[in-house]
Amino acid sequence: MRDLLRESRRPHRVREHPYAPWFAVGAVCIGAFMGQLDASIVTLAFPALEGEFGASLAAVQWVSLGYLLVLVALLAGAGRLADVAGRKLVYLYGFVVFTVASAACGLAPSLAVLVACRLVQAAGAAMLQANSVALVVSSVPRARMRAGLGMQAAAQALGLALGPALGGVLVATAGWRWVFWINVPVGCAALIAGRYLLPRTRQRGRGGRFDWQGLVLLGASTSALLLAASVISGLELPSWSVPVLLAVAAGAAIGFWRWEARVPSALIDTALLRNRVVTAGLSGALGGYLVLFGPLVSIPQVLVAGGTGELVAGLVLTALPGGFAVSALMGDHLLPRAWGDRRRCVVGAVAAAAGCALLAADPAAEGWAGACLALTGAGLGLFVPANNTVVMAAVPERVSATAGGMVNMARGIGTALGIAAVTLALHLAGGAHEEAGARAAPAVLAAVALLAALTASGRVVRPGAGPYPGRS
Repeated sequence: MRDLLRESRRPHRVREHPYAPWFAVGAVCIGAFMGQLDASIVTLAFPALEGEFGASLAAVQWVSLGYLLVLVALLAGAGRLADVAGRKLVYLYGFVVFTVASAACGLAPSLAVLVACRLVQAAGAAMLQANSVALVVSSVPRARMRAGLGMQAAAQALGLALGPALGGVLVATAGWRWVFWINVPVGCAALIAGRYLLPRTRQRGRGGRFDWQGLVLLGASTSALLLAASVISGLELPSWSVPVLLAVAAGAAIGFWRWEARVPSALIDTALLRNRVVTAGLSGALGGYLVLFGPLVSIPQVLVAGGTGELVAGLVLTALPGGFAVSALMGDHLLPRAWGDRRRCVVGAVAAAAGCALLAADPAAEGWAGACLALTGAGLGLFVPANNTVVMAAVPERVSATAGGMVNMARGIGTALGIAAVTLALHLAGGAHEEAGARAAPAVLAAVALLAALTASGRVVRPGAGPYPGRS
């Protein structure tokens, strides 16, 4: 039993191999790929789920919404647990939970059971995502940190790119249940790779009583906020629920901040948020993924409303994660090596803003939309790895999983807000079939990308300042 709570050693041949750091990055990339594949593939099953269970779209959306709420609520807690118990250990158990829950999702006899299994699946995903950045950072030399994080981001983009096409094929041929069962063989392969290729945790955070109160407050705040955004975007709940949910979100957020500032072994180390480099980086992570996921909602709506088939719309949409993947992998070769991470962030965010602004000029033209999405993706592929590097370089290794969990939590909130913001923009401007609606969504995304560029340009890293001046 004790061995189940220990991190296993890598084989000597692996540990001493000159490419051992990149073997570890490759193992993490499997999880990064699977997480984004799952995020983008599930929405393709919505129509089939409506027919299978005789449910409305508003009810079926909880297959994704419930998953996202649990994921965002647990990310920081999973990172805190991993800093204490061991990042490799928590990461591998995350794969076990995610894989078993995926199999259960495919066997679900009702929509309620499917949603419940998705909540369990999200708990496993939180254990994975909270540790992925920290495992990359602790595996590769500091000088190669950005390259390692770029590979991880490219694996995420690849999963995101393949999701719509693969989901469409699976639903049309094998049925919606295979949308979830596809995770099982990938998860088993990732477990084997992680056990033999990932290093054990060398530096751990302090132990102590787990902050369950903080977890409840954080979960209440994020859940209420995202649910309010969903209602504004069209979820069928009474209109009076929006101010109530926003009040709950604000109250829980204030309570969470006050609680975390005074409790020992807090869920989130508030000292990290007093570091303006970390705060700016988390804001950038939220904005970057808001811009990345927004077009996943708007582009299919606009093109299909204009008479383009779903297959062509999916192929056009692939340009976005495709550009992201190429830029994330080739960023060090595309830009001067002497450029620092802050400059890379600014250039990437400005390029993403330009792509969105150009898209607003004629979003219904397939070729033009594909080119603009490729530019947007390329900009985000430069921005996201550099932004993550800035954050992780500003914290000591003993709290790297906590910081990584906060980065992924910001990313999850950005994903949800991207979907909600685009849906709301389309709705307020008359819908995807109206020219104003088609232009409004990319215009909103361009504004967010510009805000990310301004945030990045204002960062000043001052070693020695603050409670966490840099990596130790």
